[in-house]
Amino acid sequence: MIRIQQLKLPVTHTEEEFRLKLCKTLRIREADLISYRILRQSLDARKKPELYYVYLAEAEVKHEKQIIKKIKNKNITIEKKAPAYNCFPVGETVLNTHPVVIGTGPAGLFCGYELARMGYRPILLERGADVDKRMKDVQNFWETGKLHKESNVQFGEGGAGTFSDGKLNTLVHDKEGRNREVLRLFVKYGAPERILYESKPHIGTDILTDVVKNMRMDICRMGGEVRFHSKVTDVHIKKQENRRILCGLTVLNTQSGEEEMLPTDIAVLAIGHSARDTFAMLKEKKIPMSAKPFAVGVRIEHPQRLINESQYGKDAPDILPAAAYKLTANLENGRGVYTFCMCPGGYVVNASSEEGLLAVNGMSYSKRDGQNANSAVIVTVTPDDFGSDDVLAGVDFQRRLEKAAYEEGHGKIPVQCLKDFRADQPSKEGGKVHPQMKGAYTWANVRRIFPEEIARSLENGIDIFDHKIPGYASDDAVVSGVESRTSSPVRILRGEGLENEVKGLYPCGEGAGYAGGITSAAMDGLKVAEAVSKIYHPFDMDTKY
Repeated sequence: MIRIQQLKLPVTHTEEEFRLKLCKTLRIREADLISYRILRQSLDARKKPELYYVYLAEAEVKHEKQIIKKIKNKNITIEKKAPAYNCFPVGETVLNTHPVVIGTGPAGLFCGYELARMGYRPILLERGADVDKRMKDVQNFWETGKLHKESNVQFGEGGAGTFSDGKLNTLVHDKEGRNREVLRLFVKYGAPERILYESKPHIGTDILTDVVKNMRMDICRMGGEVRFHSKVTDVHIKKQENRRILCGLTVLNTQSGEEEMLPTDIAVLAIGHSARDTFAMLKEKKIPMSAKPFAVGVRIEHPQRLINESQYGKDAPDILPAAAYKLTANLENGRGVYTFCMCPGGYVVNASSEEGLLAVNGMSYSKRDGQNANSAVIVTVTPDDFGSDDVLAGVDFQRRLEKAAYEEGHGKIPVQCLKDFRADQPSKEGGKVHPQMKGAYTWANVRRIFPEEIARSLENGIDIFDHKIPGYASDDAVVSGVESRTSSPVRILRGEGLENEVKGLYPCGEGAGYAGGITSAAMDGLKVAEAVSKIYHPFDMDTKY
């Protein structure tokens, strides 16, 4: 297989033009090209208005060795086919119970999938509803303001990522091939094939809902079980030879109110970053955890047209996707300000999960065809900001901001024009930018939500970003708050084998403090499944439980 780097074509190119460019680069006739596959596509907009796609591709050709000998081009190499991701049980300790995965966000879903594929017959526990019922609950909340505390933007099948832009890029170094496997599985269960080669792949909420449902059905087909409305309220630990060992879980059915004791030797804590009651329970059980830094701030909205013109130029062709951006700044006060979870053509959504508290997030559908772009603009906060050395002080800090946001908007999303944010005065109406939101909103004073140092840091960061995207700090830009669920405020500690100090307990994913997005969380889920398979062997299939 021949690998070709730096194939550059105009963004308006056709498939036939790509094929001709490939043959020309390899100096072969079209008849000698057996097949090709795009491995990576990225957009080069450095010389606007000239825009190019740059490709990394693999080609299968006739007379491969002769062709390579004739070509002296550092961008053309012979590559061995990368081995497919594969994991199988090698552990010798036989499990006596089903392994349990707590949570069906990306980490829990992919961990459960891999365990099911290897024959472990896992039980997946989800405190919220299945994705179809969850969609109805969330839509009802956005329309009426009536919150379902166990089925909302944070809780339910698919996790918080289900109501997001569905971005699948990650900066995690991946020599084991987990990233590729995650993308492959997304495609297998309903995502478009283009995510396998796009430099910044995304699939949107509308496609994610189908993907998670299809994965769940296959987990069950492979012998796993998924239980909805099943909330873990206690972990049972026994002492043996000076070590604490997991022996079971208390599971509450959130519909019937009934509890059951579920025996298990293995529990994967893929609980998500908003499982605050679970964090509190783990603290009571003296599960080792630590407070960690995260970031808080606002959502900011601009016309998508402004972002497109900044990234592509004014005369860019309409075939280009809605443009994205990523901005960072280091302030004199030592804080970092950066954009996060940018949603081209997206919506700001009410992402609350507790009564009397309000948090926002961003979401896009697969077409990204909304009129506004939105992004979180957030400021780093550390345990020094929390006012306490308690392990859950970060949770309390989030709640204080979310309570202030709820009160500022009287239960609706508080919204403010940037000029009024600067002046620390409520907005009475909008300007040229009309908020695009899921959930009711009201004009208010968003600045009052924050401690003044954080508010001032947000303002300074936005001003710096205006030098990179002219118009970013315009008076009519719309800010809303509070963006408080950027990452987990705690880390549930684990050792080299990914196991907690309590034997059998495996912290996993974003909620446990080991990931930062859909793909990295899914990769961590695979990683934990691998760790289990290295120690344990699936239990006797004939045993009844």
